[in-house]
Amino acid sequence: MGIRIAGTGSYLPEKIRTNADIEKLVDTNDEWIRTRTGVEERRIAGPDETASTMAIKAAEKALAQAGVDGRDIDAIVVATISPDYIFPNTGALVQNYFHCKQAFCFDLSAACAGFVSSLEVGFSLMRSFPDKYRNVLVCGSDKLSVIVDWTDRNTCILFGDGAGCALLQNDGTDSPDSILASSLHADGGYTDVLRIPAGGSKAPACHETVWNRDHFIYMEGRETFKLAVNAMVSSSEEVLAQAGISIDQVALVIPHQANLRIIDAVAKRLGIGEDRAFCNIRYYGNTSSASIGIALDEACRTGRIKRGDLVLFTSFGGGLAWGSMLIRY
Repeated sequence: MGIRIAGTGSYLPEKIRTNADIEKLVDTNDEWIRTRTGVEERRIAGPDETASTMAIKAAEKALAQAGVDGRDIDAIVVATISPDYIFPNTGALVQNYFHCKQAFCFDLSAACAGFVSSLEVGFSLMRSFPDKYRNVLVCGSDKLSVIVDWTDRNTCILFGDGAGCALLQNDGTDSPDSILASSLHADGGYTDVLRIPAGGSKAPACHETVWNRDHFIYMEGRETFKLAVNAMVSSSEEVLAQAGISIDQVALVIPHQANLRIIDAVAKRLGIGEDRAFCNIRYYGNTSSASIGIALDEACRTGRIKRGDLVLFTSFGGGLAWGSMLIRY
C-alpha cells in the first residue's frame, strides 16, 4: 500500500547531567556508572518542558523532513509514561499545536516498548483505513526526570529526557510497505519488576505515598536484565523468521537504549558486531518511550542507514511489554 516512514525527528533538552553531577546526589562514582550501564551523561528537561512540548519539537523536524504540513496529520499516537496530565491525553496537546483538528489522537503506555508499539498501531490504522489515514504521526516522549527518585542510586543513574518521532505516510502507490514484520508481547505476571507503585486508582496520591516515595520508578535490576535480553532476542528472531530475512541482511539493529550490557548481550546473541548495533546510551541514558525514535532519527541523519536498508527495532519495558519490528527504511 506504499506505507513508509516519510520523516523522522528527535529532541533532546539542552541541560546535561553528567555522572560527576550524580556523584553529588548519591553514593556512586563515574567509573561504577559507566562500567555497569554505559551511561556518561543524560539530558534533563527544564521546568517548562513537558512530554508534549518535546514531542512537538521532534515532530516539527519529522514533518519538515517529509515535506508535510502539520495541518495534514490524520492521526497522532504518543507513547509516554510521563504525560503532561492524566487527561487530556498528550496527543491532544500535540494536535492543538499543529491545528490538525481532524486528527484522531491518543496516548499509548507501554514504557520502553512504547515507540515500537505505537508504530504498530499507526501502521495498522493505515492498513485498515487507507482512505482515512494518509499521514500518521508517531511520537515517543518522556520526561523521566520528574518520576526518577534522585536518592536511589540504582535507578537515578539510568534515565534521561527526550522525544523521538516518525511520520508514517501512505503515498497511495503499490510500492512495498516499510514495515515488513512485527512481534509484540506482554506478560502482566511481572508487573512488580518494573513499575511506579502509586499515583493510579489502586494507590492514589496521599501523604503516605508521597512520604514513602512511591511515585517514582521502582526496578529490580537483575531480574529486568535477564528478562530483557531473552525477550529482545526471541522477538527479534520471530520477526526475522516472519519476513524470511537473515540477520546478515539487516543493515542496522536499533535496540532500546536501556543498558550497554543489555545492548551488548542482545547483539552477541543475534550474531552482530558493534558496527551494526546502534548505541547512543552514553550521551542520553534510558529515555524510555523516546529511545528508539531518537536513535532512528540519529541513524538517518548521520548516514548510518539509507533508503532501502533493512532496520530491526527491538524493545523491552515495564508491563512487562516487549517487541521487535523489521522495516525497510
